[in-house]
This record gives sequence, structure tokens and C-alpha cells, in this order.
Amino acid sequence: MSKRSIMHMLTPMPHSSPFDINMAIDAGYDLAFTYDNVTLERIADMTQDAIFSRGPSGVKKTGIFIGGRDIGLAMDMLDAAKKAMVPPFEVSVFADPSGAFTTAASLVACVERELKNNFQQNFEGMKAVVFGGTGAVGLSTAVIVAEQGADTTIVDHFSIDTALDHANEANRRFGVDLTATTAASDADKARLIVDADIIFCTVKAGIQVLNASVLADAKQLKVAGDVNAVPPLGIEGIKLMDAGAPLVHASNAQGAVGVGALAVGDVKYHLQHALLQQTLEEGDPVYLDFRSAFEGARKLA
Repeated sequence: MSKRSIMHMLTPMPHSSPFDINMAIDAGYDLAFTYDNVTLERIADMTQDAIFSRGPSGVKKTGIFIGGRDIGLAMDMLDAAKKAMVPPFEVSVFADPSGAFTTAASLVACVERELKNNFQQNFEGMKAVVFGGTGAVGLSTAVIVAEQGADTTIVDHFSIDTALDHANEANRRFGVDLTATTAASDADKARLIVDADIIFCTVKAGIQVLNASVLADAKQLKVAGDVNAVPPLGIEGIKLMDAGAPLVHASNAQGAVGVGALAVGDVKYHLQHALLQQTLEEGDPVYLDFRSAFEGARKLA
């Protein structure tokens, strides 16, 4: 009897994401089992429970998905699972905490596309500002764009200490050079974006971060991307399906363009589907994180 495909979905949170469960089944897995409140210390034993019970043929139809909300913990869990493999008993592992890796990768890839199409430039030497940069999507976005050569600042709405802690941890872990600040008022935001080339908005849904009057100060803005799909949108003037539409409130000579949440979301959906399929269909085990996601998102965007 042919073995059925199984996805084991591990999260340190109280419950796994229904979105991720749906995606795993739709990508071709026959069964998806969820494990909640999983600690880093349990990963090795759980991984070996998964690999030794199915034989060499069964491991090819077995995958591990790591969720949660902490991108650093997700990377540590991915690394622990990888180290627990005992060839030829190896399964693929995909980390995507709160969809942060696939969402951030899709956002950056879409913005990169518009930067190339409209300005014939890449991220090297660009000044990028990430609002909501201490959240999982924002911090993942910041790390990806910093790895592409941008001078990147993460912004927290309330606390400079929170922003500094997240930047320092990302710099230590990923070898990037993020800077950090806070911006609560329109004046603070205008000061930040006056010389920004790229703006990413990754704040909580339903919160407008940049209004028309603030955007008017963005004197050299080229591309702005927003992942907020709940009104009011994060950046005034960007529509949900915008994919390089003129950013009307950024009244500058650069001809700034915007990328909307559903344009990013379309890439994100297809990206997560493709990566889940890769864990099921690839002959050799794969270990997928935000860098893998960005590579895939570039192809889709």
C-alpha cells in the first residue's frame, strides 16, 4: 500500500494557523497534524519521531512546517530540526512564522520589480525605511532588503528601546546592519522619509501610517509597498491591487510608484504554495527559510 503524505506542523504558539493548514493540504499533502506550544528543546526529539517511523520511502512523503511569531526562534527551530536528521532518514523543513517569511519576501520582490522597471536600479545603496519594522513581517522585510545592499531603518511606533533591541538581535543573528528609530507623530514620519528611496509599510491591519501630507515630504521616494489590506490602508493613495501605479500623494520629481497589499498577497499565496509543493516533491530534503522564500518570490514577481 502506498504511503500517504504527512505534514507535521509545529508552532510555539497556542494554536497553528488555519491558513497554513489549508495551504499544506491544497499543496498536495494528504494529512496535516498540528503540535502546539512546542519549545525549541523538543524539536530534535519530535523530528526524529517523524523520520524513523516511516522508512526511507516514507520520509520522502513527510514534511515539517515551523510556525509561530518569532523569526529568530523559527530559524533556531529550523536549524535544530536539520541537525536532528540521520541520513537517509531526512525530511524537508519549511519555516514561515505567521507567514512572515513568504509575505516579506513577496513584498520585497514586488518592490524590487518596480524599482527595476521604473528606475533601472536595484536595492544597492538605496535608503529604505520599514514602518512596523519590529513585527515579524517588518523585521523579515528589513533583513531581506538589507542583505540586498540597502541602508535600512526599522521603525517602531512607540519605543526606541524595542526598535534597538530588534535591530541589534537581527544584526547579530543575520550579519546585517539595521538602524532603528521611533516615529509616533507625522513630523517624525516626515523627517524619516524626506530622503528615503524605498518605504515599506508592515504595520498592524487597519492603521494608516503615512497620510497625504506626510507623503508630500518624500522628496526622493521611488517605490512604496504596503501589506495592509484592511481600511484604512497603511499608505494613503495606494490601492489594494496597485502594482507600480503612480503614488499620487508623493509630489516629487521622481515619479514614485506604489505596490498594494493584494498585489503582494497574490505573489505570497503562490509562493507559499510552491514552497510547500517543493517540500513534498523534491527528491532530496530541502530546508526553506526567508532566503529561500525571497529567491522564489523573485521568480514569481
